[in-house]
Formats: sequence, C-alpha cells, structure tokens
Amino acid sequence: MNKKPKKFGKKEKDFSDKIIKILSQNANKAYNYKQIAGILELDDTQSRNEIIKDLKILASQNKIIETEPGKYLVKAISQDYYEGTIDMTSRKTAYFVSKDLEEDVFIPTNNLNHALDKDTVKVYVYNRRRGKKPEGEVIEIIERKKSEFVGVIDIQKNFAFVTTANPKMYTDIFIPKDKIGEAQQGDVVIAKIEDWPKKADSPFGSIIKVLGKQGEHDTEIHAILAEYGLPYDFPIEVEVFAQKIDTSIQESEIANRRDMRDTLTFTIDPKDAKDFDDALSFKKLENGNYEIGIHIADVSYYLQEGTILDDEAYKRATSVYLVDRVVPMLPEVLSNFACSLRPQEEKYTFSAVFEINEKAQMINQWFGRTVIYSDQRFAYEEAQYIIENKDNTIPEEISITGQSYEVSDEIVNATLKLDELAKILRAKRMYDGAISFDKVEVKFNLNEQGEPEGVYFKVSKEANHLIEEFMLLANKKVAEFIGKQKKTYVYRIHDEPNVDKLISLQTVISKFGYSINLKSKGEISQSLNTLLQSVVGKKEQNLIDTLTIRTMSKAKYSTENIGHYGLAFDYYSHFTSPIRRYPDVMAHRLLQHYIDGGKSADADLYEEKCIHSSNMESLATNAERDSIKYMQIKYMQDHKDQEFLGVISGVTEWGIYVEIIANKCEGMCRIREIKDDYYTFDDKQYALVGEVSKKVLQLGDEVFVKVKNADLVKKQLDFHFIRKNE
Repeated sequence: MNKKPKKFGKKEKDFSDKIIKILSQNANKAYNYKQIAGILELDDTQSRNEIIKDLKILASQNKIIETEPGKYLVKAISQDYYEGTIDMTSRKTAYFVSKDLEEDVFIPTNNLNHALDKDTVKVYVYNRRRGKKPEGEVIEIIERKKSEFVGVIDIQKNFAFVTTANPKMYTDIFIPKDKIGEAQQGDVVIAKIEDWPKKADSPFGSIIKVLGKQGEHDTEIHAILAEYGLPYDFPIEVEVFAQKIDTSIQESEIANRRDMRDTLTFTIDPKDAKDFDDALSFKKLENGNYEIGIHIADVSYYLQEGTILDDEAYKRATSVYLVDRVVPMLPEVLSNFACSLRPQEEKYTFSAVFEINEKAQMINQWFGRTVIYSDQRFAYEEAQYIIENKDNTIPEEISITGQSYEVSDEIVNATLKLDELAKILRAKRMYDGAISFDKVEVKFNLNEQGEPEGVYFKVSKEANHLIEEFMLLANKKVAEFIGKQKKTYVYRIHDEPNVDKLISLQTVISKFGYSINLKSKGEISQSLNTLLQSVVGKKEQNLIDTLTIRTMSKAKYSTENIGHYGLAFDYYSHFTSPIRRYPDVMAHRLLQHYIDGGKSADADLYEEKCIHSSNMESLATNAERDSIKYMQIKYMQDHKDQEFLGVISGVTEWGIYVEIIANKCEGMCRIREIKDDYYTFDDKQYALVGEVSKKVLQLGDEVFVKVKNADLVKKQLDFHFIRKNE
C-alpha cells in the first residue's frame, strides 16, 4: 500500500512552484534550502523555514527526491512536465499546446523565459488540482521554430535594434555594432538570433541580409517571402544544373511511351498562365463511348532523385503565387518551357486515360507515360464563350482575351461534350455529399510597375468546372487504383469538420436567418451546400463563405488514407500539378514504381515527406494571403478621401472589422473612435451595443467607413466609422 503523505502545519507562503522551477532548470544538481533561498534572494528566517517545509511537502508528494539529508533533486519524470509548442498572443502572453493535455495552458509573460512563437518547449504546469485554470512556466527551450526574423533596423551610435511587424514577436533583436553589416538606418533586413543571455531583455543577433528600403514594392514583397522562410530566387548552381538538362523529345524515349500525338488535345488555363500542367484529349470511339485523356506534365522524367535540382524542389515543395509574381518550385527552363504543355509542341506526359459512356460512367481506365501534341491553348474565357454559345454558330476565330484563336468544329464539339460529362460528374459528387466552395477570389489589375490600379473578382464558371471535374477524376482514380492494392501512396486527405466550430457557425448564421442540420454527416454536407447556395449574391456571402471554410479541417498530405470529406471521395491524391507541387511528383514516381511491379514503398519515409509538404504549403498560403493584404492596403492608400459601404465581418471587445463590399478590403474601426455613443462588447450577440442609444453593431450589418490609416509595413488597415446603413 502507498503511504499517505505527511501533514504539515499551516504555511504563511508557498514557494513550491519556485522550488520546482529552480530544480528543473538544474536537473542534475542537488540543492539544499540555503542554496534555494540564496537564488530567491531571501535571507529572513521565516522564508527559509517556509522553504524547508515546502521541500518536505514536495518530497512527500514524490515531486522531488531527497538524495542525501537536506539535499534535493527534481524527480526525473513528473506528471506536471510536458513537451509541446508555444502559441503566442499579440499581448506578450502565450498558450502552451501539447498533445498530452486536454486543454491549452496559459503562460504569463514573465514565465516565457525567452520562448518565442511556435518554439518546442518543456513546461511545468501548475494550478491543475486547485480548481483554477492551469498555468505554466517554460522550463526548457527544446527547439527554436525559427531564428531568422524580418524587421526594420534602427541604428544607434554603438549598436542597433531590429523591430519586427509581427505582433507575436514580443521583443526587439539587439545587434552589436560589428554585426550590422551593410544595413543603413530604416532598411528592411533579416536578422538572425545568435544568443539570448539569461538576464538580457532582448536576444543578440546579426544582420544576414538587407532586403531594401522600407515601403519600396520589391522590398515589401521580398519581406513577405522572407517572413515565412521562402526563397525568391534559385541558387546559381541549381539554375546551371537545370540549363544543362537535355529537354529535346527523343525517338528512343517515345518508344517507351503510349503515343497519343494524333489524338485531339488542348489546354484550358487562366489567360495569364505561363506554365501548363495539364491537357485534355478527346476521341469518340466506334462503340459510342468517349476516350478522355487527362495528360499531366511528366516532371519526374526531368526531375531525377538525388540531384541538387530535386533537393531544391523538395525543399520548396510548392510554387508560391503572390499577387504580382510567381515564385516557382522549378527553374523557368522547366516550369515554363520543357515541362509546360505549350500549344503546337510535343511533350512527355503522365496520363490517366478513361473510356466513359454518355452517362459519365467509367468503362475502362489506363495509367502510364505518354507523349502528346497540344493542338490548341484556350483561356477559360474562350472555352466559356464556346459553352455559352453552343446554340449559336461559333465563328472560326474567336478573340475574347485579346488573343485570336482559330476554332475547329472538332474542338467545339469536344469542348461541349466534355462540358456535358463534367456536369454529370459534378452532380454526382454533390449528391454523394461533396461541399461546393466557390468563394469569390480577389484579383488586381496591375500596371507595369506592379502597382494596383483596380480590383476585380474571379468567379468560377462552367469552363472552370469542366477542368476541375476531370482533374478531380484523375486524382481520385489514381489514388483508388493504388489504395485498393494497399500500397504506400501520397494521399490528399481531409477530415470531417469540427463539431464545436459547426455549433459556433450555427450561432452566427442564425442572425441572418439561416441554419444547418447537425444530425448526421450526410445532413451536415447537404445543409452546408444549401447554406452556401442561399448566400450567393447577398451582402453576407463573403462573411458566411469565410466562416464556413473555417469550420472545415485543413486538407493535408499523408500516407494514412482517411478519405476527403470536402470532395466526398474515399480515395484522393494530388496527381495533376507536378510543375507546382512536389507531392504530385512523388505521386507520379510511386505510380510508375507500382506499374513496373515494385514493392510497397517505405511509409515512414513518405510520411515525413508528406508532413514537410503540408508545412510548406501552409507557409506559402500565408505568404499569398499577406501579399493580397499588402496590395489591398496599397490600393486603399489612394482612396483615403472616399466613403465606402462595408459589412461588419468581425466584432471584438476592441472594435469591429469591416469588409468593403466593392473590393473585399478589410480593416478595423476601433471602439474608442466610434463617436456617436459609448459602445460595449456583447459577446452573446457578437455585437457592440451603444450605452445611451442601445444601437447595435453586429455581424453582417452594413456601415459606411473611410480610410484612416493604411500601414503597408504592418499590413494593417484602419477605418473611420461614419455611420450605420439603416
């Protein structure tokens, strides 16, 4: 039987947490009460007696060990110590997140002990048994998430400081005079943390790169990339390697492939696209069915494993699509030329070829390496013109995007039949429970200097859906083909939505008169689709679209297949964009390996690559969002005197967020600056309520605003509140 802990008399002070901290920070050294009192700078008799009592209590609780009379070590394994990550807030406090804890643990500022956002740390958790919210203290920094930070340098006489715009970076970086390098006052720089002395307020670092002058366009775009550790150019040795690759089409290689150069083939892409990952081929068979080929650039033919080119592509894992530029995964000689399925050129491809009947049912399928010839390149607008004018005579030449294209009857008929089949495939997906997210995308008209001159919205139409459905079909069928063999593969998975988030969504949308059915998986999907269709064209559309997307789990790459909830597919992969996504390259390699009779690949190795690819995708997405925010703020700088109608998109205790209807730019009206009343935050209504007038400002309300401040560096937009649109 376990002995009951000894009882001790009433204590005046409790030094338990401080004792644990001291012993934990010096886990291999035994301390007595005098040494602990010295560290705590306590020399009065009462405090020393309390420390003696606390040491005995902690020993009786098996939290510390008495190694010899009066000397104590922290117990090596304690249920109060956890490993996890730091999630900083913008208020210089943090939460500790660990898979071993049911809830996040609050970390006060003075308990961070130099930990920074997303660092992996060991934390001592206290207050867990006292009926209070648990709090913790960082005992050890196991691994820094990052050591390089983007900021602006302020140079003094004998030193400098670098200040970041990231609200979660709570400290400046101290730069000794001899480590300032070529930086000049006010430059945007990358600073590397090299040391953080125990008693120093700020970490010590050095300048490793100067990005340019604050406010300059290229400087700020490069700063966005650098903030997420993303490159904006290729190492010279990688460029040289890529330039030396033989990209000519060889008869000897054609002999190893299915030759589909005589089959009608064309691409449909955005009008400004430079890399064409995919093409469609179309042939009507004698039995009345259709042979449809989804042809994907055979990047893996050029991107050989073990080369510096492949290492660089894996490191990047994805292309990054900023507003004014693309940072490609592959050098231009491959991404825009050798691999790109350009019109009137022969190309090596990896293909999924399907025999499909009039009801869009699968009769046969084939996967393998091919060679194709692209007969035509269309922008979505040209394909859309053909679809919309199917009952009229299509001219032999069309020019919708400024370029003229000759259009044969063969291509018109193929486009219209593919559109018919795509609509059947899409209807089946929706019936099976797929969720239709057609969220409006913000796009910018840019001048030659990359400055925003106007804003427009990208809307998906039938031509977009045509390409989407056949790409989805290829991704699904390839994953299904390998998944049913129970072999290692790179899947794109998407878990079911979080129930708590769905309940929160229900609360918000009920204010607009909408609801969702949470009874079952099928009813959730159906009611979410109904919701998304109901808000189309309404003032609250973008808000509800955004909130609904946030209820969804994040899609990611994994070797562990759980299906794709959003698409309602049991098997799904990314196979169709290897020019811009490394997981698609892995998918091609694995598929060819299995076609050749290879054994199941190392799951652990590929899982590690999946995790890396998912992480890089997340960083790229954040950079893309920041570039959109940057352009929106830059655009709004030229509209400071203009009054805009917006929708309240968020409500907090410090103000309301307003999204302008005309351009989707979002900014804040601070509560203290709304002058027509004194407002307080009502968290039950998601609203600000006027003390005198009882006027309510809540989610979805229309209000008029003006630009107060457009800060390009902080990527922050502040509005003057004018009035509510009654």
